[in-house]
Amino acid sequence: MKKLWQKYKYWVIGLSAITWMTVFDGNNFIELIQLRSEVAELKEKRDYYQSEIILVRKTEKELFSNNRNLEKFAREKYLMKKDNEDLFIITEPKKED
Repeated sequence: MKKLWQKYKYWVIGLSAITWMTVFDGNNFIELIQLRSEVAELKEKRDYYQSEIILVRKTEKELFSNNRNLEKFAREKYLMKKDNEDLFIITEPKKED
C-alpha cells in the first residue's frame, strides 16, 4: 500500500500552487481583479471628462463668436451690469422640511 503522500501528491501540489497564486503572490488574482475594476472606473472618468471638454469648447466657441452672446453670458452667470443700470436678483425661498 502506497503512502498517503504518494497517492495525493499531485493534488496537494496543485492546491498549494493555486493557493499561492491567489493569496501570496505579488501579482495574485485578487489584486488583478481590483486593478481591472480600477481601470474600468478610470476609463469611465476619462470618457466623462472628454465629453465635458467637448461641451466646454462648444460653449466657448459660441460665446466668443458674438459679443452679444458674451454679454448675455456675463450678465446671467456673473451678475455683471452696466454703470447706469440697477440689478435686481430674484430668488425663490428655500423650502423647510
